[in-house]
Amino acid sequence: MSVPPAEPAVKQQVKPRVERDHVVIRFAGDSGDGMQVAGMQFTNESAIAGNDLSTLPDFPAEIRAPAGTLAGVSGFQVNFASHEIFTPGDDLDVLVAMNPAALKMNVGDLKPNGILIVDREQFNEQNLRKAGYESNPLEDGSLAKYQVYPVDISKLTALTLRDTNLPARTVNRCKNFFALGLVSWLFQRPIEPTQKWIASRFQKRPELVEANQRVLQAGYHFGETSELFASAFEVKPARLEPGTYRNITGNSALALGFVVAARKAGRPLFLGSYPITPASDILHELAALKEFDVYTFQAEDEIAGIGAALGAAFGGAIAVTTTSGPGMCLKAETINLAVSVELPLVICDIQRGGPSTGLPTKTEQADLLMALYGRNSESPVVVLAPATPADCFSIALEAVQIAVKYMTPVIILSDGYLANGAEPWRLPNLEELPDIRVEFRTDPRGYYPYLRDPMTLSRPWVIPGTPGLEHRIGGLEKEHLTGNVSYAPVNHEQMVRVRARKIAGIAREIPPTKIIGPSTGDLVVLGWGSTYGPIEAAVRKAQAEGKSVSHVHVRHLNPLPSDLGEVLRRFRKVLVPEMNLGQLVRVIRSEYLIDAVGLNKIQGLPFKEAEISRRIEQMLEG
Repeated sequence: MSVPPAEPAVKQQVKPRVERDHVVIRFAGDSGDGMQVAGMQFTNESAIAGNDLSTLPDFPAEIRAPAGTLAGVSGFQVNFASHEIFTPGDDLDVLVAMNPAALKMNVGDLKPNGILIVDREQFNEQNLRKAGYESNPLEDGSLAKYQVYPVDISKLTALTLRDTNLPARTVNRCKNFFALGLVSWLFQRPIEPTQKWIASRFQKRPELVEANQRVLQAGYHFGETSELFASAFEVKPARLEPGTYRNITGNSALALGFVVAARKAGRPLFLGSYPITPASDILHELAALKEFDVYTFQAEDEIAGIGAALGAAFGGAIAVTTTSGPGMCLKAETINLAVSVELPLVICDIQRGGPSTGLPTKTEQADLLMALYGRNSESPVVVLAPATPADCFSIALEAVQIAVKYMTPVIILSDGYLANGAEPWRLPNLEELPDIRVEFRTDPRGYYPYLRDPMTLSRPWVIPGTPGLEHRIGGLEKEHLTGNVSYAPVNHEQMVRVRARKIAGIAREIPPTKIIGPSTGDLVVLGWGSTYGPIEAAVRKAQAEGKSVSHVHVRHLNPLPSDLGEVLRRFRKVLVPEMNLGQLVRVIRSEYLIDAVGLNKIQGLPFKEAEISRRIEQMLEG
């Protein structure tokens, strides 16, 4: 019997790839559309692909805003590149808008000829009305300057899961993975990490694992097979310093830093905290690390949280409390008590917009003056500020190291942008990490509670119950050496001055100020905290154009670096960008009598590179 010739295999046509050196993409939709999940998973895919990256999650200000309204829009922005980057990007190359409200709130940031992917089914009369559209922007020509790709995301998600018994509401909640799969194909991201995450996240619900993985693959293959997209894009890996990397947010980095610091010190870690946005993730992260001798206490209020932490410090633990601006107000009295009794305590202020409860999901830098001066009487504390999400790890170790060495409270000023933003972090070798020595006084001979170390001026740390080392503790002024209550005028001045000298002396530990660029010139841009990224990007741009501009970034805000004044005086002009009305600039002007100029933004959003670049040009032009 003759065998018919086999039919030739159909060869799938591979779409061409267009190479880009960087791409800025934003996922935007209703708060229930899973945009934070889609954005974070796309970030993880890009990290595994070897790109440098920076992210900007943008949460809605209202927890339960009506669906489809402008107030309920949630977004997640990712800038990923084949070279070193410093910001989440100014303008968007790609916008994924899951409904009309998301489009209206975000399309203004999309570059001309940028890619706009929308869920076509959601552009119905009801949703258009909620977003304030008088006509359908997909039909009225208002989006003509963009590459618009209407995709039936909701409909295709439902078709993909039509043979399941899942409720319609559950099916609809899977559509973020269709969008993620589509964009993952468009930029040739590996979806295997997301598939593993889905399997882990929904391991107790196998039907959800199957549904979400199936929808993710459907979105990926839609991009591959649909005639909508003529090509895909490729962003090659960045050349990063050799090592093992992971994607990390600022809050995660703080949590890990505290655990490592406590292990290096050989002491248990205690966190006393009351949940508050955007600091709560530190409590969540540490609560899952109990096997590392970590104790987490979710208190009934902010005062109880720091009170418990101070008690743990008295008992010999590495003690931390976390909060945001409103909580700092409530914790002020106990911070002052920690100053008075001179115990090591780390206070993390993850700053957000204010005053009062203000903007819980938005970022700001307006707590600096409160951290420096927001207590009664003369009560100096150490104030540190991380520059990037990954830097939060290092700042946690440094805060613990200073606190236990100098027996003092240390405030860490992070913010919502650093807390929720992410970047690649190279895992350090244990040999690279600083030693943290903890020495408890145990010898009763010659012991006095306020007998000070001649170098650090710190008093001894004594675990309660140590025989012969019992001593009085409390908020009333103490007598020099004995710690007994004293109202003597001269003694009070002596104790106030010695506490101030102790904090001022920490400047010896601060390394020389690093100047990024020429050591003298026309302009230096001075920053602190999360302004690092946009300042660095803007300064590098100015330097590439031949302008005489340098960058100095301060991590130690109290005490200030001992050489900072001399460094700033080498430049004709000083610019200080801050997300407040000008707080560091006031300190610089009063401390060094330098005519520093502020650039201020109080919108709940970080600076864009272009905003700082424009101000640099204006100052150079006079």
